Amino acid sequence: MAMVSLNCASLSSTSAFASGRKFGSSAYQSRAARISKCGYVKVTAAAQKERSYKVTLLPGDGIGPEIMNVAVDVMRTVGDREGIKFEFTEKLVGGAAIDETGVPLPDDTLEACRASDAVLLAAIGGYKWDSNPPHLKPETGLLGLRAGLEVFANLRPAAVLPQLADASTLKREVAEGVDIMVVRELIGGIYFGEPRGFGVNEGGHRYAYNTMVYSVPEIDRIARVAFETARKRQGRLCSVDKANVLQVSQLWRERVTAIGKDEYPDVELSHMYVDNAAMQLVRNPKQFDTIVTGNLFGDILSDISAQLSGSIGMLPSSSMSESGPGLFEPIHGSAPDIAGQDKANPLAQVLSAAMLLKYGLGETKAAGLIEAAVATALDKGYRTGDLMSSGKTLVGCKKMGDILLETLETSSRVTV
Repeated sequence: MAMVSLNCASLSSTSAFASGRKFGSSAYQSRAARISKCGYVKVTAAAQKERSYKVTLLPGDGIGPEIMNVAVDVMRTVGDREGIKFEFTEKLVGGAAIDETGVPLPDDTLEACRASDAVLLAAIGGYKWDSNPPHLKPETGLLGLRAGLEVFANLRPAAVLPQLADASTLKREVAEGVDIMVVRELIGGIYFGEPRGFGVNEGGHRYAYNTMVYSVPEIDRIARVAFETARKRQGRLCSVDKANVLQVSQLWRERVTAIGKDEYPDVELSHMYVDNAAMQLVRNPKQFDTIVTGNLFGDILSDISAQLSGSIGMLPSSSMSESGPGLFEPIHGSAPDIAGQDKANPLAQVLSAAMLLKYGLGETKAAGLIEAAVATALDKGYRTGDLMSSGKTLVGCKKMGDILLETLETSSRVTV
């Protein structure tokens, strides 16, 4: 197997469409130059040579199928332009899988994901399954997918695009220029720790318990991903924990400090308690460059940082393993209240497809075309309901997709 890196070298200050860098420029390094210590995504040598890739699609629930349709159309269009072939395989996960097969993550879904070059996920969950027992909740399928693919490093960019500075709930002077990368450990911590369960105490009262646990190797590998990411951005890393209360956070801080001192003396490392970090993200978000934290804290902080951008519907994410396919998904939920109404914002899903191309397959030029199309649509004033403001043009999910396709089809062809 040939390897394509997790591509921390490409994780510069933000994506090209946000920072204004020229697409196809030297800022986008060759695949070989992007090999780093961060971990690797498996792509066969034949796939690299022929530019033909197997991509597993997981539309999931709620608005998932709608936004996935847009992303797939965009990928096909940019693939036709750039001579890239995609073999798409659609599989069930989450609530849709429960309804069809009785389980949230069917074996054939995980097998297909493992056999692919990359996985594109939309959204899972919904009110329909909220009362299900834990093993039959859609979220259990997502956790099983992450664990099954061993995607331990979740990278969530949160940048306030110039076109959307006024869409943020924060004042323009606070939000404008925000550019944060949250590196979240994804397959450890309290979401996976054992023991867990329910019990009855001596007083006859029911109780529930979970275990937050991290080992040294788990901390060290996510710390290295974060340091590598920070090194290619502004060179500043803030490690977030709760070391004043939790022993697991004390070990976390000890190991991150040691890795920084021994291996990354050029990266400025700071530490912050999670409660203060949450406050600082809305008080003065521009103080942050790269944030690294555990699974639970990362889940919360990445959503807070996402909202700084104006809408959670704008932000993609990538989840990377050391040697297998990456998992790419928008960070928003399934929004069952607007499912099927053509109101969803597909841009986070489309940008997740761009991340898949860039970080999962090494197709940076194709990714840049997608990012440029999104920027053009925003520049022209097109907005879905979550982004709508005075003087802009309201469009639905399908129409936004049509605008992106038209932009890709009419823009000048890039030489392969």
